Amino acid sequence: MNDNRVAFIGAGNMARCVIAAMVKAGYPKDNIMAANRSEPKLLALAADFGIHTSLSNADAATWADVIVLAVKPQMMQDVCQQLLADAPEAADKLFVTLAAGLPVTHYEQWLGPIRLVRAMPNTPSLVALGVTGLYPSRCSNYEKAFVDHMFSGTGMTVWLEEEHEINHIIAVTGSSPAYFFYFMQAMQQKAEQLGFSSEQAKAMVAQTALGAATMALQSEHSFAELRAQVTSKGGTTHEAVSSLATAGLESIIDNAMQAAINRAEDMAKSI
Repeated sequence: MNDNRVAFIGAGNMARCVIAAMVKAGYPKDNIMAANRSEPKLLALAADFGIHTSLSNADAATWADVIVLAVKPQMMQDVCQQLLADAPEAADKLFVTLAAGLPVTHYEQWLGPIRLVRAMPNTPSLVALGVTGLYPSRCSNYEKAFVDHMFSGTGMTVWLEEEHEINHIIAVTGSSPAYFFYFMQAMQQKAEQLGFSSEQAKAMVAQTALGAATMALQSEHSFAELRAQVTSKGGTTHEAVSSLATAGLESIIDNAMQAAINRAEDMAKSI
């Protein structure tokens, strides 16, 4: 499967994330290209990963077997329509899109009845610990297998049966690294108030988060059971967890995740 040539249209953070994961997992760098109108980003990708680059989306699409659309949602229509005008043969190739909030019907309006996989990776893919949600349209089993192989270096892949589930996975995994970073930021700030240096506080909080996540992945127990195991009634942890519950942590998380879903749905309606 490493024989397929993959062209990324766009060279932003998410394209870099997936390219880095592919190269680290052993995908041939000679079979990867990035196209972008900004040369500095291309130069950085070429220097870091040794991939091909182009200032022409049409040239990249013509070269590729698989085209990855990695531009912002609000730019997608113009990029797709220009791509089809400059390289009409691209419509017969497999497309993968990394954009949030744009349903398959939009791409079909801009490019025709293409074979497409909507992909939603998250930023921990940079360290091969990510989760990527995948939804296929008109794809063969081989094409699905290739896309799964393509994202294998990012961590875990989850294939979705219904397209609306893409918006759900955005809330659960796509946006959620920011939730954890926000929580860790607040813990670091309190640790610094208690007298720890910024470096000590960050390291302690990050290591504890890593340890807790690793325990959860390796354990057959639920999150609730794991929490109960370290929460002795009347102890310090019990007081801390009770304070979080009183503050409405579960409702806060519920509202935040629903806000992410609502925004993804609004983006689809506004474009």
